[in-house]
Amino acid sequence: PAIVAERTELGHWEADTVVGLRNGKEAVVLTLIERVTDHYLAIHIPGKTSVAVMNAMRQLYSEYGNQFSTIFKTITTDNGSEFEDFADVQQWGTKVFFAHPYSSWERAINERHNGLLRRYIPKGTSIERYTPEEVKGFADEINALPRKRLGYRTPDDLFEDFLDSIYAA
Repeated sequence: PAIVAERTELGHWEADTVVGLRNGKEAVVLTLIERVTDHYLAIHIPGKTSVAVMNAMRQLYSEYGNQFSTIFKTITTDNGSEFEDFADVQQWGTKVFFAHPYSSWERAINERHNGLLRRYIPKGTSIERYTPEEVKGFADEINALPRKRLGYRTPDDLFEDFLDSIYAA
């Protein structure tokens, strides 16, 4: 929708996976980024499978509960096989969109932040070397960086303001 492209309304997300070794048999990182605040989630999952992705999404749903569809109004992913069941997220009130094949520019913010994550997890490095807590810590460090585009505020500050406005209502 046009409102997503405008980046003026909070609650629109992009999702992807970051792969370590490309043998397809090990852990990956599921990443999500909110398009206005640049708040970045990095979740260590056991493999690049739709089951692992959906289990991570169920955890997010249980964390945010009734407010899930307010916090996650839309999520745009690529067409990878790990997202084949992702449309099931719509049962929680979130609209799901899939980018066109070979069009990573449609999720540019997520791609950029995955590049920032590569400072911590270099390409070709096994993600099995990192604990889920370490991966979350990498995202926390990325979220603590002030951004010029955000008026030198941090994604953490802006996302906390967003959550405060939702839970205060």
